[in-house]
Amino acid sequence: MRLFVGAVAVALLAGCVSPGDLESKDPSISASTAKDPKRYALCVLPRWQDARSDVTMSETEYGYRLIAATNNMTDELLSIRKTSKGSAVKLYQRMAWAPGYGRGDMEQAVRGCL
Repeated sequence: MRLFVGAVAVALLAGCVSPGDLESKDPSISASTAKDPKRYALCVLPRWQDARSDVTMSETEYGYRLIAATNNMTDELLSIRKTSKGSAVKLYQRMAWAPGYGRGDMEQAVRGCL
């Protein structure tokens, strides 16, 4: 019985995907914009919120981060970092190959606000 409980606990932990886990992989979209990070983030945020209600935005040391997450799994992560010419934008997706609720709209918002 202990072995079963241990196996279930490991399986549940394996399903968690943190923002750091996503950032350790290649981004789905990598681009730059002349907009400063705050202006770009405020362009993308309402579009993401229209696509999904579980979006959060936070300020980081270097810019902003938008996250869409469900059930302890980060589905989408948009990293916006200040550069000398504006911002560097990187979109990370948990399963970029899989269709997801609002995924197309979220990708379009990233590109549309550049």
